[in-house]
Amino acid sequence: MPPASAPPAPRPHNLAEDGYAIAIGCAFIAMGLMLLKAANLVTGGMAGIALLLSYLVPYPPATLFLLINIPFFLFAGRAMGIAFGLKTLFANLAIMAMGLMMPSALHLAQVSPLFAALFGGSIIGFGILAIARHGAGVGGLGVIALLLQKRRGWNAGRTQMLGDALILLVSLPLLNADRFALSILSAAAINAVLIVNHRPGRYIGY
Repeated sequence: MPPASAPPAPRPHNLAEDGYAIAIGCAFIAMGLMLLKAANLVTGGMAGIALLLSYLVPYPPATLFLLINIPFFLFAGRAMGIAFGLKTLFANLAIMAMGLMMPSALHLAQVSPLFAALFGGSIIGFGILAIARHGAGVGGLGVIALLLQKRRGWNAGRTQMLGDALILLVSLPLLNADRFALSILSAAAINAVLIVNHRPGRYIGY
């Protein structure tokens, strides 16, 4: 029997590929936030915290997303390397910029809350996935989850799901039962994308 061929060596992404993929990921996250906000939903992670605060203060979720992530930029740089920290900062600035510009390019007159939960949550998940596969994070719980996956092999999606549960419990007083159930569904949609697609050894492009 001929020997099994060795797996191909990983080919790191170049800077242009990183920038392109991170920009697409940021656009997905900004659109997902817009859909969830239009349906008056919350979700998990820093996106959920930003949405939750947007119902309490007069600032858009994308701006709050950046502001609440500021303390995590230094942590990201020290724990995951300066390149990761800078890419994470770029990603958060891009999410804020796209989130502020998107309402002028796309007007949502009506959106089904169920659609917003499933589609909005899923595209946020794919946005986080694209950013993570190109050596960056979206801050907050995502950075911690990626760090634990890198150092301990813990699945990033499952780790983040624990934090999501706490965020959703805090949002309970602000949501009715239907919106709360759909918010749980949106968080599950985000984490399902990460659980299925972001496993150590499954992707060799980084």
